[in-house]
Amino acid sequence: MKTIASPRKITASADGSGLISQAGGLLLKETLRVTGLDKALSAQLERWRPPRAIHDPGKVITDLALTLTLGGDCLADIAMLRAQPELFGPIASDPTVSRLIDRLAADPIRALKAIRAARATARQRAWTLAGNHAPGADGELIPIDIDATIVIAHSDKDQATPTWKKTFGFHPMTVFADHGAGGGGEPLAMMLRPGNAGSNTAADHIDATRIALAQLPKQRRRQVLIRTDSGGGTREFLTWLTKPGRRLAYSIGFALTEDIQQAILALPTQAWTPAYDADGQVRAGAWVAELTGMLDLSTWPKGMRVIVRKERPHPGAQLRFTDIDGHRFTCFVTNTRHGQLAELELRHRRRARCEDRIRAAKDTGLRNLPLRDFTQNQIWVEIVALACELLAWMQMLALEGQARCYEPKRLRLRLFAVAARLVRGGRRLRLRIAASWPWASQLVAAIIRLQALPAPT
Repeated sequence: MKTIASPRKITASADGSGLISQAGGLLLKETLRVTGLDKALSAQLERWRPPRAIHDPGKVITDLALTLTLGGDCLADIAMLRAQPELFGPIASDPTVSRLIDRLAADPIRALKAIRAARATARQRAWTLAGNHAPGADGELIPIDIDATIVIAHSDKDQATPTWKKTFGFHPMTVFADHGAGGGGEPLAMMLRPGNAGSNTAADHIDATRIALAQLPKQRRRQVLIRTDSGGGTREFLTWLTKPGRRLAYSIGFALTEDIQQAILALPTQAWTPAYDADGQVRAGAWVAELTGMLDLSTWPKGMRVIVRKERPHPGAQLRFTDIDGHRFTCFVTNTRHGQLAELELRHRRRARCEDRIRAAKDTGLRNLPLRDFTQNQIWVEIVALACELLAWMQMLALEGQARCYEPKRLRLRLFAVAARLVRGGRRLRLRIAASWPWASQLVAAIIRLQALPAPT
């Protein structure tokens, strides 16, 4: 008979030294260094530094962004960094952090402009370092995805209102640059709006697109594909996109009007061609066709094409009144002149990746806006954008293979949350990561890769 040994009792004491939790945060510190984001923020936010102040406003904002990347969701969570000055440096106190947010919120237009200027400078540097892995480096169009999302408020915050989903909170507009199938994406704009803001407000789409285009390196601004759902399919927004001199490509969802429904019914069978699945292969039960020549588009921008997709709904799906003959129909418009219809439709459908980017942003501080005033939360949302792009740049510069597509939760579990021992010797510091950690070699390789990159001069 085998005896089963009882588990050994583990006692705890708070007397360890030289230990670092969240040791993977070194990846993010190195990303700040090589992109120059920390220096750019310090230069842009110098006007908000009080006389004789100890803490640099740019460093405080980057520390808040680091806090969000590591899983924090409020200002007080910066204490996670404060407990480890050997890795993260001196960290401002909670009152100092709050006062800085108040100062920035008192002048939100200038503050947001300053932070965005620093982000654009760092993005130029990050994309240069990434080389062939940077968006648009292959000469192809850079998909820029625009979408709004609901952020629920659990208290009566400034400009929190009932939303169209019958919830209560805010309705920010987000814009992400898609890195393609081999990567994630990075935010170009996050524009906070009241909860009752419309999904198809052309002025908001235009403002968000302007902010996003200003974030792109200048040599990439003529290499853009704007993608939205049907909320962006307004005459005003499409007219703005096609203004002479802009040279923007677009692929935008379009509402099924009565004219479009009649044109669909008039399409001959041979007009339909098979649609593609996500891998670019023929998808059974789905077809695409072009309606451009069957509609009166004289009041819409010149060169606009209307493409329709029909498919058999999956078993159990509830049909809508716009569905015809048991098929579900969706439309989009584009000004791309060449390419197979199925390829153009697949390109448009890939805008769904924006939903993944929004989910990641909500895991990085966007799920709940912790401050009371609307202008304070505007600053918070900009810090969320900083945190999200810091993660995206780190993955683009330091990681390989599938790790470039990791979402924040997996990055934290595998790379950031590891504990390590900080060892001093020979006038150097060495971070010793546990050899038994399954992803230790991947983490060390990523750190070495970043440390080999030069910082901006």
